This record gives sequence, C-alpha cells and structure tokens, in this order.
Amino acid sequence: MLDVKAISAGYGDMKVLDCVSLTVESGEAVSLVGSNGAGKTTLLRAISGLVPVWSGSIVFDGQDLGALPAHKLPALGIAHIPQGRGVLTQLTVKDNLLLGGYVPAARERRPETMKMVYDLFPVLREKESQLGGSLSGGQQQMLAIARALMSHPKLLILDEPSLGLAPIMVEAVFEIIKTISGQGVSLLLVEQNLAEALAVSTRAYVLETGRVVLHGASDELANNEHVRTAYLGI
Repeated sequence: MLDVKAISAGYGDMKVLDCVSLTVESGEAVSLVGSNGAGKTTLLRAISGLVPVWSGSIVFDGQDLGALPAHKLPALGIAHIPQGRGVLTQLTVKDNLLLGGYVPAARERRPETMKMVYDLFPVLREKESQLGGSLSGGQQQMLAIARALMSHPKLLILDEPSLGLAPIMVEAVFEIIKTISGQGVSLLLVEQNLAEALAVSTRAYVLETGRVVLHGASDELANNEHVRTAYLGI
C-alpha cells in the first residue's frame, strides 16, 4: 500500500533523511523506532507532504505522492496523527469529529461513523459537547484517533501516541490501536515505548541518524541484541 523508495529530505540545508526506504502492506501494522533525533517524525511528515522530499519517491496505493499537496492526502485515505495530537481545543468534541469526516468520501457516512467511533471511545460520547481543550491528555489522544477514523483511512500514521500519558492511559490507547489494526486499517507507528510498539506491529524498522539500519519481523527485532541494548535497556 505504501512504498517509500530511497528518499532524502530535511530542513533548509540540513539533511535529516538519507536514502530511507520502507513499505507498509495493506492491513499491516509497521513500527518505526529509533532514538530522539533519528528522523522518525521527519519521515512521517515527508510521507504526509509536510516536508519536501529531495530525492526518491513515495507511492501510496499506486499514486505517486510527490506532486500532491498535503491537504489532498486525506481524500486518498491517509490520516496522520502528529505529536501533540493536534486536537482543536476551542471546538467541541463533536465538532472535532465532524471535521475529521469532511473529506467527500466520508462526509455522507458521518452519522454512522460517529456512532462507530463513539462505540470505540464511550468517553467521547459522554463529553461530546465539551471543548477539546478541556479533555485530559489521554482523552485528547482518543479524540485525535477518533477524528482520524472519521475519514475512513486506509493508512493511519501515528506519531508518539503515548507521549505524556499516564501508564494506565498508555495501556488503553494501545488496546485501541490493536483493535483498529484488527479491523484491517494499515498502521505506521512511531512510538517511544518500544515494547508496546513491537507488540502491536508485525514488522519494524530501526532508524539511526537518518538511515534505516535494521528491519524485520517485530518479534525478531525484540530479540535483537543491538535493539535490546540500545532501546530496551536490556
């Protein structure tokens, strides 16, 4: 579904990604792991059209994304939840969700999709009239995921979904991610909690200083000596 081929990208004159390649198959969950500053967020932003690609190509579902502006990607089936969640704090929970279903293919299905996300996130149904900014961190993360699901994405990109959450909320968020993956949505996940990331994904890539240095099945990487020492502290 997603084919990233040898891309290089950065900011100004600073190269952050150097000849990075990865794939995500239809219905597959893939994790991208690495230390702070490795280029993980830049890679996600490049895929979403928020960072210009200097060289290489990004193809999604047969469509070359190179010439497309970022605002065209949701209609293709790509939903990106950035670090910090991106909740519209001065809008209600309900209005945040309605905006998530604004793309033409999803607009007519908003009532049934709203019911689906409320069933998945009952707390959002209870708080639908509250402002997004009044929710707890964990509830805002749930709202960000629910809003993305309103667009009926084929690929859901999540950047550090557990960042800043209490352990009990981290567990709840990852249970939801497992449920979404089980429904056939493709996932590309960046996550600081490596154990959780590998547990919900089928494959993973390790990014170091802008290059992919390891990739393979998640269970294999969880037992890799370098990964265990560098990222699991074992």
